[in-house]
Amino acid sequence: MPMSRPKLSWSDLAGARVGVWGLGREGHASLRKLATLGAEPVLVDDRPSGPVDGHPVLVTADGGLAALEACDAVVKTPGMSRYRPEVARLAAAGVPVTGGLGLWLAEADRRRVLVVTGTKGKSTTSSVTGHLIRGLGYRCLVGGNIGVPPYDPEAGADFDYWVIEVSSYQATDLPCSPPVVAVTSLHPDHLDWHGGVEQYYRDKLSACSQPGAELTVANGDSDLLRQHAALLGPRVEWVSEHDDPDSDWMAPLGLPGRHNRRNALIARRSLAAMGVPGIGAASAHTEDVDDGRLRAAAAGYQPLPSRLTTVGVAGGVTFVDDSLSTNVLPTLAALDAFPGRRIALIVGGHDRGIDYAPLAAGLAARHAPTYVLTLPDSGPRIRAQIEAAPAPAASGLAGVADCPDLAAAVAAGFGWAQPDGVVLLSPAAPSFGVFKDYRDRGEAFARAVGALG
Repeated sequence: MPMSRPKLSWSDLAGARVGVWGLGREGHASLRKLATLGAEPVLVDDRPSGPVDGHPVLVTADGGLAALEACDAVVKTPGMSRYRPEVARLAAAGVPVTGGLGLWLAEADRRRVLVVTGTKGKSTTSSVTGHLIRGLGYRCLVGGNIGVPPYDPEAGADFDYWVIEVSSYQATDLPCSPPVVAVTSLHPDHLDWHGGVEQYYRDKLSACSQPGAELTVANGDSDLLRQHAALLGPRVEWVSEHDDPDSDWMAPLGLPGRHNRRNALIARRSLAAMGVPGIGAASAHTEDVDDGRLRAAAAGYQPLPSRLTTVGVAGGVTFVDDSLSTNVLPTLAALDAFPGRRIALIVGGHDRGIDYAPLAAGLAARHAPTYVLTLPDSGPRIRAQIEAAPAPAASGLAGVADCPDLAAAVAAGFGWAQPDGVVLLSPAAPSFGVFKDYRDRGEAFARAVGALG
């Protein structure tokens, strides 16, 4: 279905009547931005919880949509799918529907902006990129899907560079692209929002080919990305985990796993393509002097929470929180981050119907001892696929067991992983239902580890 992406900027909304549709984090930032422009806000949400800053909030299905139709423009939160019928109705009424990030990007100095997207790995890559820029002596805002929206007045504007993480939801609202875009991975996700897997791929990668795009720095180890190279814009540079094999400048980052080595290389290549001083030539190979400067810039990095984060060691067993892994791809990468280690893997959560056959195949192919502990709601379905997958004679898969809750899984994993194994929470499923979000799930994991004494 054709998608309208009006190229409006925040400046165009000065003094206008503007609908703010969705009052999450981005919606509140949009409201603060509109206040600086003298705009008249009209607030609408599917399930409002009361007035915001003295403004009433209308219900979308009860007068809210009609109020939005009377606006000059509507700024929607990314969580509102662009494929909802209300968006088509607003477009038919001549009301442009846009997003805050797209409004900001339309008038930003895009030569100093890096957009980072991908199914998984984009947050780590964004945070590493921002850390390197700061380590090289420049001011950098890391924002978008991570941190603060760059258009929020509370974020400030005195920066040399912006590293903007873009979700598939946000990508559908971008009317243009910076010259350099980084893509960390591709895997089916958010299919209900996008309406199908191929539409998800098109939406996720659309930031690579909007007006202004010149180069996409992409994960060259992803078969899916290579199959969809036509969606990656006018020029692609592929980055592999095997590039620069003798380089260890990223060691101070302290990030485990080959995928994180590739994420660091994507960050470096992107900054080189942007012309950030001190990075070196935009190629897969660097001089030793560049490695030394990058190594110094990498020092002091603080890994993001719930991304292969060690939360404790008890009885010789290491407990690792990878709660942000909400589909198969990052869970397989998490297993790969501990080669040869005995792993009790905790998986399962909200069941959105994704295919777990690739997870079953990856577990069957792992040679080191591996025991799988599943959680509701998707746990039984995961167990069934694992048990149905053929396991080679060399497989280290020791079994699969359903657990009633996270605490029980942690206790069972601890008992099995001794004396020197890993209990890995990498759920391959969202946290909805039982937990507020992945952070809440990660905190519950840490509490369960603490309860072991």
